[in-house]
Amino acid sequence: MAERAAKQLELNKSELPNSIIEVIATLSRAGFDAYIVGGGVRDTLLGLRPKDFDAVTDAKPHEVKDVFGKRCRVIGRRFQLAHVYSGRDLIEVATFRAPPTSDAHTTQDGMLIRDNVWGDIQQDFARRDFSINALYYQPLKGIVHDFCGAVDDINSKTLRLLGDAPVRIEEDPVRLLRALRFKAKLGFEFDDALAAQFHDDNWALLDQISPHRLYDESQKMFTGGYLVPLLPLLFESGAMAHLIIYPPSEPTPLVQQVAVNTDKRIGAGKSINPAFFYAALLWDNYLYQLDKFKKRNMPFADAQMQAASKVIDRQRIKTAIPKFAEQFIRDIWLLQPKLSAPRSKQIAHLAEHPRFRAGFDFLLLREECGDRHPLAESTNGMGAWWQHYQTLSESEQQQAIANFDDSLRRGAHKRSRNRKRQKDVSPVIDSRVEPPTTEQQDAAQESSRSRRRTRRADKQQLKQDTHELQQLQRLSLASNDSGKEKRPQPLFVIRNNPVVPKLEDYQAANNTASDAPQVPTNEAKNHAPKAKNKTDAVAETQAPSKKAPATPVVAKVPKPAPDSVPPVIAKTPEEAGNSNQPIPFKRRRALHLNQDALKRSVANDTAQTEQQPQTPPKATAKQPRVTTKAQTAQDNKGNDVDSVSSAPKKRTTKKPSAKALASADNAPSAGTVPNKGPIPAKRRRREPSNAATEDTHAQETRQPDTEQG
Repeated sequence: MAERAAKQLELNKSELPNSIIEVIATLSRAGFDAYIVGGGVRDTLLGLRPKDFDAVTDAKPHEVKDVFGKRCRVIGRRFQLAHVYSGRDLIEVATFRAPPTSDAHTTQDGMLIRDNVWGDIQQDFARRDFSINALYYQPLKGIVHDFCGAVDDINSKTLRLLGDAPVRIEEDPVRLLRALRFKAKLGFEFDDALAAQFHDDNWALLDQISPHRLYDESQKMFTGGYLVPLLPLLFESGAMAHLIIYPPSEPTPLVQQVAVNTDKRIGAGKSINPAFFYAALLWDNYLYQLDKFKKRNMPFADAQMQAASKVIDRQRIKTAIPKFAEQFIRDIWLLQPKLSAPRSKQIAHLAEHPRFRAGFDFLLLREECGDRHPLAESTNGMGAWWQHYQTLSESEQQQAIANFDDSLRRGAHKRSRNRKRQKDVSPVIDSRVEPPTTEQQDAAQESSRSRRRTRRADKQQLKQDTHELQQLQRLSLASNDSGKEKRPQPLFVIRNNPVVPKLEDYQAANNTASDAPQVPTNEAKNHAPKAKNKTDAVAETQAPSKKAPATPVVAKVPKPAPDSVPPVIAKTPEEAGNSNQPIPFKRRRALHLNQDALKRSVANDTAQTEQQPQTPPKATAKQPRVTTKAQTAQDNKGNDVDSVSSAPKKRTTKKPSAKALASADNAPSAGTVPNKGPIPAKRRRREPSNAATEDTHAQETRQPDTEQG
């Protein structure tokens, strides 16, 4: 083992970032050995700026987790690593590894599927792929461990695999891509053993590698800043056939121009997107697929989407493409025809597209490299126009849009966006060109006739379709008229016939019926005028038991037929009380209770009248009419007690008979409800109010026992 001083190799601790020094110092204080290893030491010796620094230690991943706590995260299944965050920097900490101890860590082809066998620093050196990456630097002690002459290989710029080269490639075929990347980046040359490994059998092993790992490796190659020298190596060695579907035999002018532009942006410190280079690599495949879909008479927008999706889906077999990269590539392709032949009304909208900058760069690179692909549409010089447009002010941009000539767009594409057939124009015969022959004229006339026949057939078909559509519309309108929603029928209707006849009809009926006595009917009873007060009602009730003089009876008023009178919907509570419709069965029970309460009230009034002292009629003051709520309800429903409008000269009262008193005593009270179960909530409002029941009981309590005397 060769141990060298860091000062001899011109390695200075002060040139290292604080993050890697802090990680090494923390592991050393915890009692573990820790070193800087890999590309960080190699690039520092070459005078390059390392992209990152990696550490290696004899601590297990879970022990590293215990040392750094929440700042550490253990990742990986095939190669377990610990990611330690030191400030804003991420340091990758690995554990010393040893060669695999059993066949469970390799496949039948010898490929490593697990490399989590821990060892010491000497065993870990043997697990490294290239000699230039097998330098261990301890910055705190200022020493460098070189186990394989790595410093000599760096000085001679030689790439050499550690161990048996065929076996090391079988263990991990990605080392072939790493060798190409180091050669393009560092300018090193392969040794003889490594150069012999670039053949088809070893490249075929890449098909067994995970697409996600190949995508990560391709990102390192495309974003390292050395894409221009790397492209020829990828095509010459045959690696591109296992990274891209249907790759060309050599880099296209567009791909070369994108590689140059990518390296310039990285050198200037600008950000790049690896998906942009994928869009250039897959551009030819996209054009071929687009042409296939266009030949199927598919709309251009749909053909674009289908072609882009098909190309990206096939590329996933080689390398995984994240969703954001997939959308990025698709937007670049879809923007090309819009940017090369825009409409004047769409210019401002296109400039605000989130992928406008990427699409514009792609268009400009196509224009600069002179993209001559037979299936690609012309750029029309719009790359320079868009570049100038972005440098203008807002008012100048509006003026540029106003001055934009749409004729460029109309002449740029063979396809017509409006899809309208142009009228037949007779060809202009140039004097310098020979006139068409007779056969050509006959063919042209025949084609013109066929087009006219086709148009005529299309017009007839359109007329027939229009006629059928009108018939269907008529049928639908007829069905709609028959199925129109009618106004909802009311729950109850009131015939617009007066309950009380007019005064003229009443007088005419009295004059007609004065000579011949008539038997009152139900209709006459309903139309008879009501008693003026309670005393008159009592007297008329007792009239049948005493022979009274003949009084005029109201004649029957003819009732209009129910069908001839239009139903009237009650709009107010007063109108609702004038209904002469039959009472629903749900309200009959409450009606019987109201009739019993009325009979009871009449009996009580008779008893009170009997107790009052007889006074001359002249001295008798006109008593106001007292009505109960039950009587009011009966009047509104048209079921009042039958009475005859008469004016007797002498008020006479008669003591009720014993039979009437007995029936009145046995009658149930107004507030008593037969035991027929609980009353539903819908029918509780139709029962007589408590106030009317209490008045009836109060009158019964105040009556003295005068009936027996």
